[in-house]
Amino acid sequence: MRTTPPPPLPTDAAADRHPWAVFGVFLRLGLTSFGGPIAHLAYFRTEFVQQRRWLDEHEYASLVALCQFLPGPASSQVGFALGWSRAGWRGALAAWCGFTLPSALLLVAFAYLLLQHGQVLPAGLLPGLMVAALAVVAQAVWGMGRSLCPDAPRRALALLAAAAVWLWPGAWTLMGVIVLGALIGRWGLVTPSDPAPNPAPAEGAQAALQIPVSRRLAWGCLAVFVAALALWPLWAWASGSFWVALVEVFYRSGALVFGGGHVVLPMLQAEVVPKGWVDLETFLAGYAAAQAVPGPLFTFAAFLGAAMGGWLGAVLALLAVFAPGMLVLLAALPHWQRLRQSAPAQSALAGVNAAVVGLLLTALLLPLQAGVLASAHDLALLALAALALLWGKWPPWLVVLGCGVLGAVGAVVLG
Repeated sequence: MRTTPPPPLPTDAAADRHPWAVFGVFLRLGLTSFGGPIAHLAYFRTEFVQQRRWLDEHEYASLVALCQFLPGPASSQVGFALGWSRAGWRGALAAWCGFTLPSALLLVAFAYLLLQHGQVLPAGLLPGLMVAALAVVAQAVWGMGRSLCPDAPRRALALLAAAAVWLWPGAWTLMGVIVLGALIGRWGLVTPSDPAPNPAPAEGAQAALQIPVSRRLAWGCLAVFVAALALWPLWAWASGSFWVALVEVFYRSGALVFGGGHVVLPMLQAEVVPKGWVDLETFLAGYAAAQAVPGPLFTFAAFLGAAMGGWLGAVLALLAVFAPGMLVLLAALPHWQRLRQSAPAQSALAGVNAAVVGLLLTALLLPLQAGVLASAHDLALLALAALALLWGKWPPWLVVLGCGVLGAVGAVVLG
């Protein structure tokens, strides 16, 4: 039986490796990639593996595995690494800017609309958006709980993490829960099996993806990552500066996010709401808006930064929340093969992932405790939104828009 030979691989023209070419590719993705991190990775696979053939399936799977292993926004880290592979550090920055700026600008515009012209918005719109945010969090808890807590020990760890944050809410409790989850996982409560080796690349596949990161650069990025995480809180405390404190909060939140963009919600909520920087209603409305725009969920930081400090706050928050994930990615790239085969590292990560499911659960329960759902109409809308997401498999952006419309309609009908 004769088979049709695969199409020839495209030649690497110089223009294809120019930073502006990389920016153009990722800008289109940043304008059209709805659906959250998992959907983004599917878009990337279609664009860069199947169509442009920048790398093969084997290399793409390995890169995705690395970025899911590390803290930070996985889809943005994959894009950053692909940009670096095409045009060095300029290509990495071009990829990040193209993929991130569309949603960041939309969320900054929404923050200005909400804070300066909120009185002209329909009466039930914001409550509808808050309900949509809770429904999206409920979907994330359900999906992540099923995948990251498949056994009784990890479910128990998630519940213990949720109870700790419920009883002692605060940023330091969140950090402690993550560290404790890593320790429990490392020392045997959670012992996932060693990952199976990647299959060999198919015959005729493209050569291995090259991401030229030297060990010297990797160790330098790791040093910066750790130093900023350790020393920035001291600077914020000593200086008393709001801007230094803002950068510290968003940097620390970005450095401790495992398991996807949704996990940044409890981190930031524990930081900005108790301090009075943003009220809970505005926080949840912005989070809902982040579901309705394309691009990475981490751009929610731009909304919060704009709400707290205008354009300067938006820029600082956006850079601070993304920086640790990119630093730790560059630090890990030269050591990835050894790291991914380490059973203790895999066990520690499993413990961390179970703990963050508990953190996300508290991000759902604490707003409910605070009385965000003020009426039977809100409860019915939450149930309807959750069914649309979990059973109907509706995209989050459509659920957000629907909740906003139904919230406004309900306010008119019910008075």
